[in-house]
Parts: sequence; C-alpha cells; structure tokens
Amino acid sequence: MSIRTGKLTVFFEEPFWVGIFERVENGKLSVSKVTFGTEPKDYEIWEFVLKEYDRLQFSPSVEVTEKELTKNPKKLQREIHKQMLDRGAGTKSQQALKLQQEQRKQQRKSKSREDKLAEEKKMFDLKQKKKKEKHRGH
Repeated sequence: MSIRTGKLTVFFEEPFWVGIFERVENGKLSVSKVTFGTEPKDYEIWEFVLKEYDRLQFSPSVEVTEKELTKNPKKLQREIHKQMLDRGAGTKSQQALKLQQEQRKQQRKSKSREDKLAEEKKMFDLKQKKKKEKHRGH
C-alpha cells in the first residue's frame, strides 16, 4: 500500500504568483511549478487543483525521509500560519525543480540537434539533386 501526501505552496515571485505542488509517495518527493500570474483566489486555486492537477508534469523523484507525528491542533494552526508567511519552497523542492529543469533542457537540446541535422541533410540532398539536373542534359 502506498502512502501519498500532497502540499501546495503559493507565493509571490517577482513579477508573478507561483504555486509549488509537492507530492510525496513511498518516501519519494516530486515537485511541479505553476505560474498563476495575478494573485489567485482560494476558489481559483481549488478549481485549478480539481481540473489541472492530472496534467501537471512532476519532476523526477528525490528520496526524502518523512516523520509522521500527531500534533496539537493549536500548534498545527500556528505552523500553517507560519508557512503562509514563509516565502519560497523547501530545499528538497528546489532540488527536484532544478532536476526537472535540467531534464527539459537536455530534451530541448537533443531535439534541436536532431532538427538541425535533418535540415542539413535536406539541404545537402537538394544541392546534390540540383547538381545532377545541371549535368543531365549535356
């Protein structure tokens, strides 16, 4: 049986509002970053979670240790308030986002390299065809 937990942190990162979705499953953390633009209302965030959560692209998993402790409700409320005032994402989340960014960068580089080689081959074939057409009639 897998244990899943999720967390959404919304904060202002000049000049947009950003949301960090953190998902912990079987001791592995994966993260996705979403840019909201203007400050989202609670109902807009809830609607986004309901409609768009399945389409989010999460980063590769990072190993994390998690403690499960039952807390006093008042202490939990104070912690939630402190987290809402806290800016930014956790370091594990930042590592996971960086890893995702690097993977996308590698994919983009390899795709552009393939496209460039295909274009060069196409141009070479076109030049060869033109050469043959010049010499064909003589």
